[in-house]
Amino acid sequence: MRTQDDRSFWVFNAVVSVAAVGFLGWLLLVREGGGVNADLSFMPAVNAALNACSATLLVLGLVAIRSGRRELHKRLMVSAFAASAVFLVGYVLYHYAHGDTQYQGEGAVRVVYFAILITHVLLSIVMLPMILTTFYLAAKERFAAHKKLARWTLPIWLYVSITGVTIYFMLR
Repeated sequence: MRTQDDRSFWVFNAVVSVAAVGFLGWLLLVREGGGVNADLSFMPAVNAALNACSATLLVLGLVAIRSGRRELHKRLMVSAFAASAVFLVGYVLYHYAHGDTQYQGEGAVRVVYFAILITHVLLSIVMLPMILTTFYLAAKERFAAHKKLARWTLPIWLYVSITGVTIYFMLR
């Protein structure tokens, strides 16, 4: 049964991850925004706050597990995931209604902005399947594998959350 459970998870993980990346690609690269009569100009600030919240919860989750507080760690990591999921909903709504925000900076700061943005986007693509797999391993009580993958998942997730806030401030 373990093999079937794993196979089902891998299919689920692949379908959800590919669908999410495909949808976001369509939203950002094909659809131009607009056509929706809604003022969601407040959403970038809300999304930055959700990213900051997620980053804080991730750090607190790391502190909790290092101090042996497994149940607290679990709750903090699920909360970080929830904050990231709510962020994603807000991100999709904002970009559906308003489209992209063009960066206005020039010179060296423009290069820095796009370096941060590109790494943020690329790492956010791998983040979802990594998070789902890390959660799955914990749920299946495969803690050695969970810990091994979490050593990669946590810094990537933290980087994406922090750079999300950084991008917000650089656009403002």
